[in-house]
Amino acid sequence: MTLERERERQQALLRTLWRDEAADALRGWLATPPERFERGLLAYTANAGAAAERALGAAFPTVAQLVGEDSFGALARAFWQARPPLRGDLAQWGAELPAFIADSEQLAAEPYLADVARLDWAVHLAEGAPDVPATPQGLQHLAEADPSALQLRLRPGSALLASAFPVATIWQAHRSHAAGRFEPVRAALAAGHGEQALVWRAGWRAAVCTLSDADAAFTAALLAGRSLGAALEAASGFDFAAWLTVALQQGWLAGVAVAET
Repeated sequence: MTLERERERQQALLRTLWRDEAADALRGWLATPPERFERGLLAYTANAGAAAERALGAAFPTVAQLVGEDSFGALARAFWQARPPLRGDLAQWGAELPAFIADSEQLAAEPYLADVARLDWAVHLAEGAPDVPATPQGLQHLAEADPSALQLRLRPGSALLASAFPVATIWQAHRSHAAGRFEPVRAALAAGHGEQALVWRAGWRAAVCTLSDADAAFTAALLAGRSLGAALEAASGFDFAAWLTVALQQGWLAGVAVAET
């Protein structure tokens, strides 16, 4: 079989598994008795569904805990059929799950779930972000250059998520073993309290914290590539000295650079 024909055979198999093409369209590619073909296709489909569940469970552990094992398995298989992976590495598959959840009528009773999925995915990406030196580079520029000429670079994988729901509190509660860990979640949901969550890579794992409105506005400007001066203007009531102290303690900052003119 030529390389081109083998590629067409594999694509036909994938389309069959994804229910985009009838199984009969694949039979001509395989020298297999009909009964063995049907058994093999069922096994292949079951294995692919299990692989989808494992991959999404690794990337969306908070969602999996919230909906329960059986419901998450059904969600993973439905997503696999609706939004199949486009590449072989399943660790890179799942970016569309939050939108899929938001559009699901079955999950409409859990309106915070889509944003929790977005936070899970941001954490997943942060943990796969590249390494940078532990000590931020170029801190001396803060004392030497005009803020409009400086750019503060956050660590690779950093992300900011604004939600109408207490997503960071939910995420943190599902990683705690303390008694009463869900009480803050219930109180925040009852009060209609939203949060702005910062995600960054701390060592080998991602971390999540909530930011005030001023800190979130400043952080959003930095993530958008704006200068330090522009970020300061975007954040009303912002305390840069306090932010810098926390940023250095928590490892948010990768470095400071002078913008090219």
